[in-house]
Amino acid sequence: MIGAIQFGVRWIEMLAIAVMVYQTTGSAFLVTFMALLRVLPMALFGAFIGAAADRFEGRTVLVVTTSVQFLASAAIALLAYSGHIETWHLAVSVFINGTVWAGDNAIRRLMIGRVVGTDRMSHAMTFDIGSSNVSRMAGPAIGGAVLAAWSIGGCFTLGALLYMLSVTAALRLSYRHQHKTQGRGFLLHDILDALRVVKSDRHLIGILAITLIFNLFAWPILSLIPVIGHDYLHLGPSGVGILASMEGVGAITGVIMALLFARPEHQVKLYTFSVPIYIAALIAFALMPHPVLAGIALVVAGFGGSGFSITQSAIVFRSVQLEMRARMLGLLTVTIGFGPLGFLQIGLLADVMGAKYAILTIGTEGIVALLLTRRFWREIT
Repeated sequence: MIGAIQFGVRWIEMLAIAVMVYQTTGSAFLVTFMALLRVLPMALFGAFIGAAADRFEGRTVLVVTTSVQFLASAAIALLAYSGHIETWHLAVSVFINGTVWAGDNAIRRLMIGRVVGTDRMSHAMTFDIGSSNVSRMAGPAIGGAVLAAWSIGGCFTLGALLYMLSVTAALRLSYRHQHKTQGRGFLLHDILDALRVVKSDRHLIGILAITLIFNLFAWPILSLIPVIGHDYLHLGPSGVGILASMEGVGAITGVIMALLFARPEHQVKLYTFSVPIYIAALIAFALMPHPVLAGIALVVAGFGGSGFSITQSAIVFRSVQLEMRARMLGLLTVTIGFGPLGFLQIGLLADVMGAKYAILTIGTEGIVALLLTRRFWREIT
């Protein structure tokens, strides 16, 4: 429930912020910069959070982090209603929520893995990603409708109310795990241990390489959906919200297909081959002249991306020993955190050559990167 709420509010607020910033400033770069700030904490803090995850009690961390998210959304809502909201307020809020998000793999999903065990982790991740994709499908559509009706203050008020449910859910958790009262030296030692494990395991190198490509060349494209919808497809806030939700429709469809037909031995193929499907579909999205066709392309992209999302944490969880799981999930978070470089690139390209050609450029780079790292695919399989 906590994961679904966090994902849902994240998409509601991302859509609202993107539309408001673009309408206010007219800068596609600032739109992508907001998305960059949401991902940047993963690169900055992900490894340290992973190393520290075993030293703190998970339920307590969830209570604190969900409370911080509630306070951040409530503060933006108050600023909006008072008429004092500015772009930098949104940037601070995005960075705070991104910092909380940086701990999701190493804290909340690690807790899921501890509860269900290694053998059922892939099924648990399917349900977790499924719930997040439902919110990802509904979030942009709801965000666009609320933004059109009650402006950005309404979006953040809704977010604050949903985060209150998340705090309540965290307080009601009865799960506890044994945690280290003392760590072996500084957290940096634990991080270096994890890096040594990766260096000696080409399987893990391959997993992190594919994750890096996805987050550098595929994921940043989503930040320009509002720009494409506004500039090329001539949609209003509600239309942009519905368009953005189509990627979630494809993602939840992919989750259902995985539940019905995917077997454990299919995980690696889902992980690797979902990425080129995702990138190709997003390139097609940028080229579509009609909202319906663009929406269909986003559905295909979401379908491809779901295979990657479902298997990502589960493959890492199963690939390392028990004592290394938190630290390795932290390194996975750092790899995801390289996404800001992709957001920075696509934002600058969009300001220079327009959103459509920016998507075509970064998507082509992603395909080339996949071809250059093909040998790592063999290592993973």
